[in-house]
Amino acid sequence: MRFLLSFIALTSATMAIAQNATPAPATPDYTINKPGSSYAFTPSKILAATPVEDQCRTSTCWSYSTLSLLESELIRLGKGQHNLSQMYVARCAYTEKAKTYLRMNGNHSFDQGGEGWDIPSIVSQYGIVPESVYTGLKNGATRHDHSEMIAVLKGFMGALVKRETGTYTESWLPAFEGILDAYLGPIPKEFTYEGKTYTPKSFAASLGLNMSDYVALSSFTHHPDYSHFVVEVPDNWAMDRAYNLPLAEFTQTVKSALNKGYTVAWAADVSEKGFSFRDGLAIVPADESTIKKIGSDNVGFNDAGAKKEGNAFSQPVPELDITPAVRQAAFDKQTTTDDHGMHIVGMSTEKNGTTYFLVKNSWGTGNALGGYFYVSEAYFKYKTISVMLHKEAIDKGTARKLGL
Repeated sequence: MRFLLSFIALTSATMAIAQNATPAPATPDYTINKPGSSYAFTPSKILAATPVEDQCRTSTCWSYSTLSLLESELIRLGKGQHNLSQMYVARCAYTEKAKTYLRMNGNHSFDQGGEGWDIPSIVSQYGIVPESVYTGLKNGATRHDHSEMIAVLKGFMGALVKRETGTYTESWLPAFEGILDAYLGPIPKEFTYEGKTYTPKSFAASLGLNMSDYVALSSFTHHPDYSHFVVEVPDNWAMDRAYNLPLAEFTQTVKSALNKGYTVAWAADVSEKGFSFRDGLAIVPADESTIKKIGSDNVGFNDAGAKKEGNAFSQPVPELDITPAVRQAAFDKQTTTDDHGMHIVGMSTEKNGTTYFLVKNSWGTGNALGGYFYVSEAYFKYKTISVMLHKEAIDKGTARKLGL
């Protein structure tokens, strides 16, 4: 997601305050996770990213995280810094979800969630626009809230699939699009950006990104190594596929990509006791009693927004040994779920020798790291659902095994 920066702090451009974000610290210290912590990080790679944003009351993290990846790709390729519209992608995805839901006679997922691989598909079909052209905010709103809209959309689609098969008319789609227009605004057919006139498709073409260059990877033992499989999570409404790697090779691929200058979109479970955005850390303590949930501060979703106490967020503790079997069991028991999409932009080594990934979130800038947090290698191995990255970031030996 970024070019190489100072080991201690990101550039002011990277940490600029996004619309709807809470103020970030003036000079975040990336050698610790929060003030007073005994964790000591030595960054080895921190890459360029656009400012942290806030998805607010929406479940569109998949759009924020993957567009953040593409924005970092534009920086990596020397094409400048652009703020792409997350809500444009989400709006187009709602239309495609509705078509799939209808074809499946309602026996399919229709909700706000999605996966990172939705973005290349949507951009290829609908193009993309800058955030300044399509904010998805109407009637003076300054924060996103899709709760009423999704209720209306679900009611519409639910009524439609209850009709006798074949009796609905071609008017259903314009009616559905009318709901989206009312809440998010109509899709612009043409717009001006930086002195030039574009359509969504011509703007996408002007960025010079090839959507077929981005691939998803995962690691599960219920599919053969190096196979291409449909990821079995509800938000995979498009029923798209990821490449399966052995866990050690999967983890090494992400490390290698970062070292080559490529950032990585990350889908993971964030409902664990060891995940604390407010503390700037995600870990897997071998002794879970070192962390206690003590209430909610409404930061993020699920337990990720809970207030927690315990020395594990201030003092490194032994972590669980994550094997492929441990990881697989958590997925099969659904204690690892597909909660949240984020963006891995860097890597550091803690003083005890453990690797940590630096992650950009989409919950605003209201923590000590200005909207970023550190994820231990153990947590990454345990709770990752999938990653997305440029295929050239994958080591050649691994790429050959995958048939890329």
